[in-house]
Amino acid sequence: MSANDLPQELSSVRTGEGPSSGLRTTPATHESAFLKACRREPVPHTPVWFMRQAGRSLPEYLKVREGIAMLDSCMMPELVTEITLQPVRRHKVDAAIYFSDIVVPLKAIGIDLDIKPGIGPVIAEPIRTRADLARLRDLTPEDVPYVTAAIGMLTAELGATPLIGFAGAPFTLASYLVEGGPSRNHERTKAMMYGDPELWADLLDRLAEITGAFLKVQIEAGASAVQLFDSWVGALAPADYRRSVMPASAKVFDAVASYGVPRIHFGVGTGELLGLMGEAGADVVGVDWRVPMDEGARRVGPGKALQGNLDPAVLFAPTEAVEAKAREVLDAAAGLDGHIFNLGHGVMPSTDPDALTRLVEYVHRQTAR
Repeated sequence: MSANDLPQELSSVRTGEGPSSGLRTTPATHESAFLKACRREPVPHTPVWFMRQAGRSLPEYLKVREGIAMLDSCMMPELVTEITLQPVRRHKVDAAIYFSDIVVPLKAIGIDLDIKPGIGPVIAEPIRTRADLARLRDLTPEDVPYVTAAIGMLTAELGATPLIGFAGAPFTLASYLVEGGPSRNHERTKAMMYGDPELWADLLDRLAEITGAFLKVQIEAGASAVQLFDSWVGALAPADYRRSVMPASAKVFDAVASYGVPRIHFGVGTGELLGLMGEAGADVVGVDWRVPMDEGARRVGPGKALQGNLDPAVLFAPTEAVEAKAREVLDAAAGLDGHIFNLGHGVMPSTDPDALTRLVEYVHRQTAR
C-alpha cells in the first residue's frame, strides 16, 4: 500500500528520506530521562512508558487500523509510524515503543503464520522435527525493509523522545512454533525441551540468531534501546531456564552488545527468574506486578536498572486508587539506581486512555527533581 492509499489521519506523518544513517542516539535522546534511567544516571523525573501503549486501547488506533489485518499493518511504514506516535502525542510518555508483533521476523523469513483475532499467532505447520529447522533461515535487512523505513520516519518525528525496538525472545517464539499457536500449558514445547534437548537447543539457537538480526536492523535504523519480550517463560522453573533457555537469550543480548544501546528484558510471571534474566545480559530487567520493586531489585542484584510495575488492572479503578497504587510502586523503587515506571504487563484493550494520561502526569509530578 502506498502513502496515497492510507487513511486521511496519516497525512501529517512525514515519509522522510529512509533510514537514519546508523546513528544510534542524538544528543537530545542521549540526555532523555528514559535513557538516563536505563544507564542508572540521575534523572529529572522518573520516566514512564507502557507496554502495548501503541494500539488497541486508543480510539485513534482503531480508526486507522480499521479493515487492515494485524500483520499487514506491521509492514506499512507510514501506518507503523502513525500508530507508534499516537501514545506519545496523547500521553506524553518518555519513550515510544515500535509498533509491530513478535512473530514479524518469523513471517519475514517465510514461516506460514497468521494472527487470528481473539486467538493470536497461529502457525500453519508447526516446528517439531529436526527437518523442520531448515525452514528457519537467516533473517537479513532485505527481509524487513518496512522496519528500516518506519524507524527512519519515526526518529525524524520523535526528536528527543527515544524509540524502543523490540523482539520476542527465543523461548516464546519457540513455544508458538512448536505448539502451533498460544498454549496454556506448553505441553509440546516442554516435551521437546525435556525429551529431545539437542533439537531444543538447536531450535533456540536458530531463533536467537534470527532475533539478534531483527534487533540489529532496528538499532541500525535508529532505535535508542531494545526490549526482549519473553511472554511465556514464566512457565519454567529456574533450573530449566538456566539450562535450556538462558544460553539463547544471552546470545541475543550478546549480538547487540557492541551497539551500546540499553537492553531490556521482560517476562510475565518471572519473579523466580529475575536474577537469571539479569544474568542473561540485560541492562534493565522488567518486573511484573507480582513482585514489589524493592524485592525485585534484591533478586536481580546490583548493576541493573529496573522497569515496572503497576498491575494493569489497577487502571480500571478510580483515579485516587490508581494514584495510591502508583505511589506504592514509586516508594518501593525509591532507593533504586535507575527506575523506569511501567505496567507489570501490557495495557489491556478496554483501558480508558485518559487513565494512562493521568498516570503519566502523576508520576512526572510526584518524582520531579
